[in-house]
Amino acid sequence: MADRLIKGWAKTTASALMSEFWRKHLHPRLVEVIRGFGYLEPTPIQEKAIPIVLTGANTLITAPTGSGKTEAAMLPIMSKILTEGMTGGIKAIYITPARALNRDVNIRLREIANKLGITTAVRHGDTPESERRRQVKEPPTILITTPETLQVILVMKSMRKALRNIRWVVIDELHELMNDERGTQLTIALERLVNIAGEYQRIGLSATIGNTELAGQFLAGVGREFEVVTADITRDMEITVEHPEPNEEDTATADELNTTPETAARLRRIVEIISRHKATLVFTNTRDEAELLATD
Repeated sequence: MADRLIKGWAKTTASALMSEFWRKHLHPRLVEVIRGFGYLEPTPIQEKAIPIVLTGANTLITAPTGSGKTEAAMLPIMSKILTEGMTGGIKAIYITPARALNRDVNIRLREIANKLGITTAVRHGDTPESERRRQVKEPPTILITTPETLQVILVMKSMRKALRNIRWVVIDELHELMNDERGTQLTIALERLVNIAGEYQRIGLSATIGNTELAGQFLAGVGREFEVVTADITRDMEITVEHPEPNEEDTATADELNTTPETAARLRRIVEIISRHKATLVFTNTRDEAELLATD
């Protein structure tokens, strides 16, 4: 009896803490689900962006990394999907410039989406043939892909039918695509998608971008209006610069790894830092170096 009372009190308390913002703007089922994942209050960028995304306007969302931009775009989209229905093929496409981001985004969205009956799937060059066939037979509600793969599926007869009811396209890391050939090809693909599905809402996400007007034009395309939503979030940072000096152990490690004692000293210090923290972000010059560091 006591356990039931405690659980009931906890549920009532969590519900009371739930921001009125969510209740005002999102579908009740979605509000209930995100409450279970700890979304009690919107972040500043979510509070500013979600009402605008819900109007259907093409929207450029810029804010620092980790501020909740993905949810600012996808929570209102999932809310709209619940309101309008999930049948009729793919409803939303989420485009990222890197395959690794595909997986990360899918992990972030899948648990919430699945509890709502909304299906998600990833598609890129490494997607197994069996999964591709499944996507043709049972198109996901939300497809997460790359610019190159979008261009491929646009010309596939088997996928064009699934793309006819696209309502939303989200482009992540927009700043990475604006100034190179991939971005140019993406803009063409987005216009070709219009020929298949008609006009749809475009939402761009960027952590750092200089000219938001130019970025908005890139996102929306010629002759289309767009909104820009920004959130400047100041974070306190503590920075320490170190230069580890090699010791005898580092010299022995350097011989074993066929590297310099100075490099071995830095590796030793990295291991020490990682072992003392729950999360550590290590920057390298190349992907090969990142994979080498992660090997052992």
